[in-house]
Amino acid sequence: MRKYNVVLFLFILTFLSLSCTEEKTAIAFKEVNITTIKNDIVEINIPKAVGDDEISKKINTKLNELLAASLQVATLDSIPARTLEESIDRFNKTYNNFKTEFPESPMVWEAQIDGEITYQSDAIISLAITNYQNTGGAHGNLVVSFLNFDVLTGNIIPNEKLFSDFSSFKKLAEDYFHEEITGKEEDFFEPNNFTLPENIGYDDEGLILFYNTYEIAPYSSGITEIHIPYTKVENFLRYK
Repeated sequence: MRKYNVVLFLFILTFLSLSCTEEKTAIAFKEVNITTIKNDIVEINIPKAVGDDEISKKINTKLNELLAASLQVATLDSIPARTLEESIDRFNKTYNNFKTEFPESPMVWEAQIDGEITYQSDAIISLAITNYQNTGGAHGNLVVSFLNFDVLTGNIIPNEKLFSDFSSFKKLAEDYFHEEITGKEEDFFEPNNFTLPENIGYDDEGLILFYNTYEIAPYSSGITEIHIPYTKVENFLRYK
């Protein structure tokens, strides 16, 4: 009987341990719109981690910090905003000051920020942020950013830490890059000097290498997006 009780106790302990693990890794998201009473020109729709656990809080905090920084008008804001809402109001205030100083200008500022979860597993969450801003000039500025979060810590994973064999992945990526630009090398700044993009993300089919405008080519060439299937890259990945 005692042996049976010990086995039962160990079974219950294992079940509870697995349940806790599942609760920690199962992070749910919902889309939220973030604005303020004073806001007229900023539209933000992003995923928000649901729950009061520390991992969800850390993901939301980091995302809000990055978005707040992206709305900062560098030449005018010397002190970083403390919150995303404060950054939204500053963006509006800066535009209103501009209109006061140049009332004849037809320019209307705007900012549109959208986010989506492109991939989620029990190890990694890949989130894409599309940020369009127009604060004057010949055209607006569109930037896509990928954020890869470690599910167990809530920390952003640097690109090089995504891979167990970074040098082999870079060689594979270079092969895909040259295949992508074959026949249009003249559209790129230095087609023979390969560099990885600042933004690497996951989706359901593989890895995305995303080069924003001006990163490796002039504005007229637009973005460059390269997709590498998991079947080709899985041996180099740390997060699978």
